[in-house]
Amino acid sequence: MVNFQRKILDNGLRVLVHEDFSTPLCAVNIVYDVGARDESPEKTGFAHLFEHLMFGGSANVPDFDDEIQKAGGDSNAFTNNDLTNFYDILPVENIETALWLESDRMLNPNLGQESLDVQRKVVVEEFKETCLSQPYGDVWHRMADLAYQVHPYRWPTIGKDISHIENAKLEDVQEFFKEYYAPNNAALVIAGPIKADKGFMLAEKWFASIPANNKLKRQLPIEPVQTIRKENVKEEPVPIDALYMGFHMPDRLHPDYYAYDLLSDILANGQSSRLYRNLLKEQELFSSIDAFITGSFDPGLFVVEGKLNNGVTKEIAEAAIWKELELIKNEIIAPIELEKYKNKAESSLVFSESNILNKAISLAQFEILGDAELMNREAEEYQKVSIEQIHRIANECFAEENCTEIFYKKKN
Repeated sequence: MVNFQRKILDNGLRVLVHEDFSTPLCAVNIVYDVGARDESPEKTGFAHLFEHLMFGGSANVPDFDDEIQKAGGDSNAFTNNDLTNFYDILPVENIETALWLESDRMLNPNLGQESLDVQRKVVVEEFKETCLSQPYGDVWHRMADLAYQVHPYRWPTIGKDISHIENAKLEDVQEFFKEYYAPNNAALVIAGPIKADKGFMLAEKWFASIPANNKLKRQLPIEPVQTIRKENVKEEPVPIDALYMGFHMPDRLHPDYYAYDLLSDILANGQSSRLYRNLLKEQELFSSIDAFITGSFDPGLFVVEGKLNNGVTKEIAEAAIWKELELIKNEIIAPIELEKYKNKAESSLVFSESNILNKAISLAQFEILGDAELMNREAEEYQKVSIEQIHRIANECFAEENCTEIFYKKKN
C-alpha cells in the first residue's frame, strides 16, 4: 500500500505527496499528459524531441544536469506513446533544487534555435543508431504501421520518419510547447521523508505562479476492428530469422487488462512458461521467445516474438506458436498454473514499491491515467482474474484475423 495525499493547485497542477521516512532520498517526478499519440502524422517524434529539449536549460538554469548534480542528485526522463516523464532523485535537504529546476523549465525552457539544432541532431543520431543500424531496429515502425490504420499508435515514439525531426522548425517546437507543457496538463509527485503539508507548501511556492493554458480536449480517432490477417515479410542482413505477431487488445483501464497481462505471463514469463518450455527447450525451434503486452492507455497490442533457430522455417515457427495459442484457447488452464502467475505479479508489485523513485513514477502515471488510487488496487485486480476470464480473452484475442505479423528473413 502506497499512501499519498493529493491536492490540485489553482493553476490545475495535480500534486501528490507520499511520505516515506525509511530513506534519506526524495524523488520528484513530473509527468506531462502528452506522448506520441498527440502528434500530427506529418510531424511525429515531437514528444520525444521535447524530452531532450527540456534538458537544454531554461530561463534561470543554463545547464539542468549541473545543478541537480551539485545538489547530490540525478535526473532523467522518458517518453512513450501516452506521456512524457521527468524525474529527479536527491537528498531531501536539497528538494527545493529539484522543484526550482522543474518549475523553471515548465515555465520557460530554452527553446531557441541553437538548442533545437543541438537536440535535433542528438535525436536524429538516436534514430539512426536504434532504428536504422541495428538488426530488427525498425520492427516497431513496421508493426505499428501495419497493425494500426487511423490511431496515432501507428508510429513509434521516436517518430515515423527521420525527416520529421530533421525538418522540425522552431515555430513548430514552440507551438507544441504552448499546447502541452503547462501545469494543468501535468502531475507532480513528491515522495520521500517529507510531510505532506510541507510538500504541498513547496509545490505552491515553486509552481503556483505558472499560468495554465487552454488545455486541448484530446479527440483521437478510434481504431476499427481488424478483420483480416496482415503480414509483412522482409529479407534483410539480420543474424537470424525473427517472427513478431501482434494481436489487438483492450486499453489500460479495461476490466480485462489484468487478465491479458497474466495471459502473457502464462505464455512466456520464466523458464516454466508454455512457450519457453515447449518451443525453446523441448522442440528447440527458437533461440529466444517472449510474449508481452504494450500496456498503452488506448487499445494496444499483445505481442509474441521469437528468434528462430537455424533450419527452422517461417511456416514451422508459425505453426508451433499457433498450436500453443490454440491450446490455451481450447483447454481450461489448471488453477495452480494461474495461481503461480498471480503470485509472481503480486511479488513484482511489492518489489517495485520498495523503491522510492518507482513509487513516485507509478503514482504520477496512474494520476495521468485518471486514478492514482488504482496503484494500490493492482494486486487485488490480479487476484480477481478467473480461469474463465483467461479462457474467454484468449479466444477473443488469438484469432487469425486479429493478427499482424512481421517476419525478418536472413539475407544469405
